[in-house]
Amino acid sequence: MKRSKRRFGVVALLVLALVLSFPHGAARAAGVLDFRQGFSGVASKATAAVVFIQVEKQVPAGNMQYYFNNPYDLFGEEFFERFFGRRQPRQQMPRRRQPQQMFKQTGQGSGFLISKDGYILTNTHVVGDVDKITVRLSDGREFAAKRIGADVKTEVALIKIEAKEDLPYLEIGKPEELKIGEWVIAIGNPFGLKETLTVGVVSAKGRSNIGITDYEDFIQTDAAINPGNSGGPLLNIDGKVVGINTAIYSRSGGYMGIGFAVPIDMAVRIKDQLIATGKVTRGYVGVFLNPGEVTREMAASFGRSEAGGVLIAEVQKDGPADKAGIKSGDILIELNGKKIVGNTDFRNDVARIMPNEKAEVLLFRDGKTRKVTVTVAAFPEDEQGTDAGGESGGAALLEKLGLQVQDLTQEIAQQLGYENLRGVVISDVMQGSVADEAGLRPGMLILEVNRAEVKNARQFEAAVGKAKGSNVLVRVKTKEGTIFLNLPTQE
Repeated sequence: MKRSKRRFGVVALLVLALVLSFPHGAARAAGVLDFRQGFSGVASKATAAVVFIQVEKQVPAGNMQYYFNNPYDLFGEEFFERFFGRRQPRQQMPRRRQPQQMFKQTGQGSGFLISKDGYILTNTHVVGDVDKITVRLSDGREFAAKRIGADVKTEVALIKIEAKEDLPYLEIGKPEELKIGEWVIAIGNPFGLKETLTVGVVSAKGRSNIGITDYEDFIQTDAAINPGNSGGPLLNIDGKVVGINTAIYSRSGGYMGIGFAVPIDMAVRIKDQLIATGKVTRGYVGVFLNPGEVTREMAASFGRSEAGGVLIAEVQKDGPADKAGIKSGDILIELNGKKIVGNTDFRNDVARIMPNEKAEVLLFRDGKTRKVTVTVAAFPEDEQGTDAGGESGGAALLEKLGLQVQDLTQEIAQQLGYENLRGVVISDVMQGSVADEAGLRPGMLILEVNRAEVKNARQFEAAVGKAKGSNVLVRVKTKEGTIFLNLPTQE
């Protein structure tokens, strides 16, 4: 009898724990003890506002090798690996080609309505450099969409459809109120499968230094995210959107339990600027931060006993920080009364400040703290960093030069003898082009553009886009050695 009572007590405790841990929003909707309903309340409320996005782009026939293995990937092997992990290695090596015919390539992704008049948030890599965007709602209706803008530095893009009646949309949640271990729901169209819902928890917040975007403050979740989920919403248990599903960590190209979502508050700030001006403007103070954390040992080297903050390695001459009196060797402790945690947080916080606004900085120098006022300027590279609908300057110039590049993967580095090097591999050179006449050939490794190191294809394109004057100076590694070549940009 005592054993039966003990067993009953254990069962009762398990049931109580399950009730207490059951999502409060679903419990309210379905009744605390009706576990059969699960997350159906959130699903029925949210799926009407989640959209399927199909895009089209005209691509050279020589690039079709990038797409044959995945009909859902418009952006090629390098981009697929960057956002979804490495898949089966592609062994076809770069080659020189003749002028070729153009083909239509399609891609797919997800998005979600955030207003009744048809504004849709998604990822830049879903609708970035494409010719046509088609949006399909959950009820089957299709609309041609207009791209309002796409910010490559945060992977946030905004498109719009026009409908005769009000459209369903998602309410905006508060990512800052999310707690580690809290339930979240991802909805999207993985592999083209319509309106798929997956459930998980918040695994971590404030993830940065991942290398996905320039400005990172990701929500990490174990809700299953796969190719095609990109741009879909991450919802809290009340059905409010708290993030945009953007990328996963994977060694196989599929779900491995680690997904990343852009916090919705960051996305809304980007959205507001894109609607207002078609571009994104970020704050800039003109300092170069010392890499890594300011440890207690590092701080002690500068006379400070406490770890934390950011260490100024260099100050741009005549920049906002220089004019405010900030110097190399200063440790910045607070920005507008908020404690500075590290380099990434500081960079994100500065970026949120609008140009011409004043910021109060508390810094440590020579054993003392002092306050300075910095008049924040506009980040000088925002014109290149924000794609508001047209072709980027780098992409246009690369086409003019007749040159295409790709990231230096481990496989290619081994095949070409570029181990322990950084740069971009020339994958294609148009016969008779500027690049061809200058002596560039497929398989060469470009190390620098205009004396600045380049580590990936996106960085290379941005560096070319910033080129001023009549030439682009590239430093190239060949089988014979390293050389500099000038590529004329004007005829």
